[in-house]
Amino acid sequence: MSENIRVRFAPSPTGYLHVGGARTALFNWLFARRHGGKFILRIEDTDQARNTDEAMKAIFEGLKWLGLDCDEGPETGGDYGPYYQSQRQDIYDAYMSKLEATGRVYTEENGAVRFKFSRIPIVIPDLVCGDVTFAATEEPDMTLRRPDGSYIFHFVNVVDDIEMRISHVFRGEDHLSNTWKHIDLYHAFGVEAPRFGHIPLLLNPSGSKMSKRDEGASIESYIQAGFHPNAVFNYLCLLGWTPKTEGELITSEQASQIFDISEIHHSNARFDMVKCKWLNQHYMRALDPDELDTFVRKVAQLALPTTHCDTKESALLWQLQQLNLTTVSPAVSSAAFQSVKEKVSLATEFAPWVHFFFRDDFLIDEEVRTKLTAIPQAASLLTALHHSLKNATTWDETNITTIVTEVAAEQKVKPGALMPLLRFSLSGQTRGPDVKIMMNILGQNSTTTRIERLITILS
Repeated sequence: MSENIRVRFAPSPTGYLHVGGARTALFNWLFARRHGGKFILRIEDTDQARNTDEAMKAIFEGLKWLGLDCDEGPETGGDYGPYYQSQRQDIYDAYMSKLEATGRVYTEENGAVRFKFSRIPIVIPDLVCGDVTFAATEEPDMTLRRPDGSYIFHFVNVVDDIEMRISHVFRGEDHLSNTWKHIDLYHAFGVEAPRFGHIPLLLNPSGSKMSKRDEGASIESYIQAGFHPNAVFNYLCLLGWTPKTEGELITSEQASQIFDISEIHHSNARFDMVKCKWLNQHYMRALDPDELDTFVRKVAQLALPTTHCDTKESALLWQLQQLNLTTVSPAVSSAAFQSVKEKVSLATEFAPWVHFFFRDDFLIDEEVRTKLTAIPQAASLLTALHHSLKNATTWDETNITTIVTEVAAEQKVKPGALMPLLRFSLSGQTRGPDVKIMMNILGQNSTTTRIERLITILS
């Protein structure tokens, strides 16, 4: 293989970037990178009634987010453009004239132009499925141009692949049944067809073809939910391919060095959101404090979706944005995120765990307050803690531990008996990071002020 390898991803901007389409783009990108070829993005936007700018933007942003950089395309440019089908009408007309000159088309009374099938058996040497033979067809001749002058998908798809020098076409298995029509067209133009590879379908957990309504169907949903792009890239690699690596973790660099199209599975891949979140949790835990802080802040800057804003993902993103990270130093936020990163799977899940680090007016769990009020010693224990902590001359986890241990001994209770009181004072809830870590991050003044607040409440 050489630099003559040219593959393409050709989505239609009529909806979001589907995870199945993203996986197809990924396998094309990996093939190009593995063999030193080119990855081309082509936009099939001939359906003007259904095209939207929002969908176009989702395609560009989704591919960039996954790290699938294009060598040629609408934004990149290249020698074989335009890369929007809506701008290639003259090219299609010229190719139609070629077919007319060879007598392979005819025009019906209504103005539709039909292609005369060769009516011979056609073999597709598929790089994934193996040789697939289609017998001589009795199917009616295929319409290439509608009465209104617009061309159908099969025709423009073949013309674009010829003009853009596409060497390999990797696409979903649902296109396999039409590929013989494309090969018949290639032969009619007197050119060699590209090599084909049809990738098995992506199924939802119930075993049916993954639809736009299924969880995880949209790449945008991963972005909005706070997935790390490296984790989603890794997971998509595993949907239909088993990399020859130790374990299931693989970087884009590793994948592009070992990808082999012949190793694509022959059976359909089943989507598993639990596994995808598990991978994401691994990638988030591997980030150092500064990297994690940068990542979470980037997610918090995302725009809330204007549609489907009542989803769980949108609610969590909104909560993250309420932390007002722009007013907090990275030193505080990175420490806060680091303290609970073992407890979350997604960046948007941080807010419920760390919100109290960023605001003093946090809500108080009434059920817990009722339980604490029922403890006769609660106020006196907190008062003793407040006094010792306020007078501490050194503020770090070691000294905090010493103070808590000494107060417990003076009050004749175990240190563990003080922890629920401290946790509730600092956060208003019963879960969170280690109490000593919370106190150290909040600082001496904020810690003692919050304890004083709870003493007042309990009194």
